[in-house]
Amino acid sequence: MVSRWACILATGFGCGHAPVAPGTVGSLFGVLIYLLLASLFPFIVNVLFLGCLFLVGVSVSGVAEKIFRETDARAIVIDEIHGMVLTLLLLPRQAYLPVAFVLFRGLDIFKPFPAGMVERKMSGGLAIMLDDVVAAGYTILILNGFDLLIRK
Repeated sequence: MVSRWACILATGFGCGHAPVAPGTVGSLFGVLIYLLLASLFPFIVNVLFLGCLFLVGVSVSGVAEKIFRETDARAIVIDEIHGMVLTLLLLPRQAYLPVAFVLFRGLDIFKPFPAGMVERKMSGGLAIMLDDVVAAGYTILILNGFDLLIRK
């Protein structure tokens, strides 16, 4: 029963089983979660949710990886969900949401330093989650930097 729930959560309630681009589908689910949370709860509650989502993600993605018998299986998308929520939570302007989505996906796919190193040197749920945290971090830095430039 525990492993079944781990797979359900790790796959983003089935988003990870999309036949095409499951990571993108998971990221879209992350956008929906963010929009729902941001409209209902204050920032601090969203930050607490994000921390819990990270811890749950580490746990369930590690379990799901063993069940799928594949390192960072494509069906595991809780990392994309978390990364997208993190990115959007720290956007300087909501108008950047579409750009943030595309930029996050690109950085998640190409895995700039240190994301690729994390993926190669670590294993299990923590590695699965951390490379998307790096992609989110780069996206946040780029868009906040851009926002600073255009405000001058």
